[in-house]
Order: sequence, then C-alpha cells, then structure tokens
Amino acid sequence: MSEHLVVALGPVDADTVGPVLGERVTFLTDPTPDELAVAEGAIVRADRRVDGDFLQRAPRLRVIARTGVGVDLVDVAAASARGIPVVITPNSGSRAVAEGVFAMALHLTKRLRPLTDLVRNGRWAERNAVPVGDLDGATLGIVGYGRIGRRVGELAAAFGMRTLAYDPFSPPPPGFACADLRELVGASDVLTLHTPLTEDTRHLVDERLLAHVKPGSILINCGRGGLLDPAATLAAVESGRLSGVGLDVFDPEPARHHPLFDHPDVVLTPHVMGMTRRAMTLTFVDAARGVADILAGRSPAAVANPDWNHRKATA
Repeated sequence: MSEHLVVALGPVDADTVGPVLGERVTFLTDPTPDELAVAEGAIVRADRRVDGDFLQRAPRLRVIARTGVGVDLVDVAAASARGIPVVITPNSGSRAVAEGVFAMALHLTKRLRPLTDLVRNGRWAERNAVPVGDLDGATLGIVGYGRIGRRVGELAAAFGMRTLAYDPFSPPPPGFACADLRELVGASDVLTLHTPLTEDTRHLVDERLLAHVKPGSILINCGRGGLLDPAATLAAVESGRLSGVGLDVFDPEPARHHPLFDHPDVVLTPHVMGMTRRAMTLTFVDAARGVADILAGRSPAAVANPDWNHRKATA
C-alpha cells in the first residue's frame, strides 16, 4: 500500500522515476490542488516556480527535487525556513553540457554555417574566402571551475587545447589556474562561462571585460543567461573582436528577441545542451533518488540549501 504522495511540477517521466521512488510512493504527473495539499515530495522542472505561495499550498511538503542545479525560480530561503531540503542533480547533465560547449566551439571555429551556405548556393569557388580555424593548439579559457568546467577542461585536453581556468571560489589546479579574469580573456581563443549567476556575476561579461578579449576569439555561454550583457556582446561581434558567439542560456527565458540573435556568427540553442535523452534520464533518476532518500530518512547526495536540517521548521 502506498504511504507517500510525490508530485511533478512540469513534464517528468513517470516510467523513469516510479521504480526509483518505490512501491510505497504514489507519483502524480498532473496533481490537483487537493493532491498538492497532501503531497510530501515534488520533482520540479527548471521553468516551474516554487515560491512562498506554492509552499503555502503544499503544507505537508518534505522535499523539493530540482531537475538540474539552477534554483533561480525556487525560494530556497523559504524552503529552509520550513525545514525542506531542495535537492539538486549536479552530476546528471554535466557531461552533456560540456559536449554542448564543444559542439558550439566546433561549429563556430570550423565555420559550418557559411561553408554550408557556399555549397548549398553553388559557390564552391569561394571556399578559400572563409577562414577555417582549429581547436588543436588553441587556448580555452574556462570561467567557473565546477563540475561542468572541469569536464570541459578534460575534453579540451583531448582536442589538444591549452586550458586556463578562473574561479575565485573553487580555485583550479596550479597548472592552469589564472588569478586574473582579464588576463584569462586576453589569452583565450575560446572563452566559456560556467559560473553561478549572483549579484556579483550578473553581466560579468560586459563592455569593459570584452575590451580585453583576444581579437577574433569565440565566446560561449552554457551557464546562465545573465552572465553576459547582450548589447555589449553584439558590439564585440559586430566589431570583429569576437569572431563568434554561442548561447544556450538567456535572460530571461524563454528568450526575448535581441539583435544579437540575428548576427550570422551567432549560434543559438534554447537551453537544451543539458537535456539530451541520456542526461534527462539521469536527471530524473537523481531527482527521484533524492526524494526517496528524504522520505526514508537518509541524507540526499546534493542540496541547494545545506543548512536545511539545522533550521527549525515553521510549518
């Protein structure tokens, strides 16, 4: 007999999470208000908001599991005040996002869009007018050296790239640590962003920083949309200081059109680099495992509010 009710906020594959939650848990993908009021756990997709109003409508909630690591739309402080852990799944999509970085880097370095246009439009004779670059021997600058940043560095080594990394909170190994961000961007042929979005990092990539980038470099953002200033980025790509830009994340999301999107040397994806079939399966499994851990009285693998079990519940 079922003892616990867990609900989904947003599309969650019941066939994947059901076996992980176990026979004693009922999982509902489209809960009614009455069902939400008695739910003990919630598996929440990235675009769904969990705020104070939601928590009031779920008075029996014991755990929130976010599919991913971003908690921009989750009121973590309010959850902590209720003694509710916010489970995150940092390991499930890291490799997929890192591959996405290199998909964009290769697309822009190898000039796939203009070369496709040449062949498609019968302009073969103009092929030498399109300069094609290499990752081998190029320098990769990683801003933010967490799980994804480290995986990007591992892949860079396979491509024969030199790696530099900047992270004031989690210092990279001495072999390629760079203490100064401007020094990093000035030396990088490809710059990739993987730092969390905070008040200090919002528009980290702005007009002042872009003035220091290596001319002709490529900028890729698969981290958080707010890390770069789109107007300053457009000016840099129009001037040629940036030869290409790859964006998988935007501010806000869904993305609102910006003139940057229209530039031919910009490649765009709708925040899907961490949503491959394999990554999504792993994400659902990790989220469900975190819920099951809490319901069974175990500590989950990763939470966004590590102090949750030290706070006195107020509800």
